[in-house]
Amino acid sequence: MSAPKNMIVAQSGGPSPVINNTLRGIVEMARDLDNIGTVYGAHHGIEGVLKEELINLSDQPAEEISLLRYTPAAGSIGTCRYKLKDWQNEDFDRVIEVFKAHNIGYFVYIGGNDSMDTANKMAIMAQERGLDLIGIGGPKTIDNDVGDSEFKLIDHTPGYASTAKYWMHMVQYANEENQGSSPADPVLVMQAMGRKIGYIPAAARLADPNREMPLQIYLAESPCSLEELHQNVNEQLKKDGRCMVVISEGFNVGDIGEVKDAFGHTSFSSSQITVAQTVTNYLNQKGLAAKGAARCNVSGTDQRHAMAYASSVDLEEAYHAGQQAALLASNRESGFMSTILRNEGPVYSVRYDKAPLAEVANSERTFPKEWITPSGYDVTDEFVAYAKPLLGEGMISLPMIDGRQRMTRLQPIFAEQKLPAYVPQADRQKAPK
Repeated sequence: MSAPKNMIVAQSGGPSPVINNTLRGIVEMARDLDNIGTVYGAHHGIEGVLKEELINLSDQPAEEISLLRYTPAAGSIGTCRYKLKDWQNEDFDRVIEVFKAHNIGYFVYIGGNDSMDTANKMAIMAQERGLDLIGIGGPKTIDNDVGDSEFKLIDHTPGYASTAKYWMHMVQYANEENQGSSPADPVLVMQAMGRKIGYIPAAARLADPNREMPLQIYLAESPCSLEELHQNVNEQLKKDGRCMVVISEGFNVGDIGEVKDAFGHTSFSSSQITVAQTVTNYLNQKGLAAKGAARCNVSGTDQRHAMAYASSVDLEEAYHAGQQAALLASNRESGFMSTILRNEGPVYSVRYDKAPLAEVANSERTFPKEWITPSGYDVTDEFVAYAKPLLGEGMISLPMIDGRQRMTRLQPIFAEQKLPAYVPQADRQKAPK
């Protein structure tokens, strides 16, 4: 019997509160699979592969791997926004060299659409060059934009539910603030992540499913101008004396001095001004139908690392999605992403399956138009019915020592570097015109 091949797991793009539980699911499942040898974590995604910086995860203390369940974001093995593009032939060559040098037979990429495309390309290219490599995708994104709008490839992505739960609580707390301070600050504008798709700001409705709060929700898809938003807010002020606005960072307010990341996506938190500040300025300049002024809160990366608000359902599903990814690899089902599909029936349950990487990479989920109310600034009960089961009941209990959360601290056990040092191609060359 031939020796088992080793595995590299990498993470890409923005992290989530539960991304490390997917990693944990992969590592712990691989321990029980005879045909998978050592599991390495690529330090900072595909850049770690290129630089041959591979953290040995199999030799870590079991306690540290277990604690990945409660460790948010990507501090343990790191993530990146480095994309392998077709012109980067030297990078592709280097990846193959690293795989060969470390007897890698399995590559699992945890991420969104771009990561699924990379995992698929790597598997196909490696096999074309005579390397027996299984490429697998692990789903991740707080935006819930991976997959299709019909929910046939995946129902929801790990990470979304925890960010939705975060926003449910933030709106509840903001309502108490706004209710108390409305004589001076009648309008509170809150900006949520979601550059092109509205699943995150839509989660604000989970705080008030009976529609008792003076709450308006504007998605990136909301068919509304600033002038109309101003009118809507003033109508709410005339009715209730106060108004809370949750708005997507991708809502169109004109030029905000956009900054693009390496994937070509707008990095709103790096841009010159925020959507929330632009809206707040506009409301105050045009005038409110109540005394006082509008204020704004701009949540940042806390939306994707606030572990105290993590959904228990999200944690469990992220773990099982990782287990499924390891099983797909062990079964040599290259070219697939582990996926979560909702079972039919009144009681929420899911099953874990697979979706072709090529289909996932080329699909683009949109927020269902029928889930946006005719007003354009709210979401329907159908969205609430979709999202509510994902949140779980109660708050998770975090491991604490001396009042501080105990998180995973991996030991610096790196694979021996066998190749010359390497600088990623896009860091030293410009793309050809």
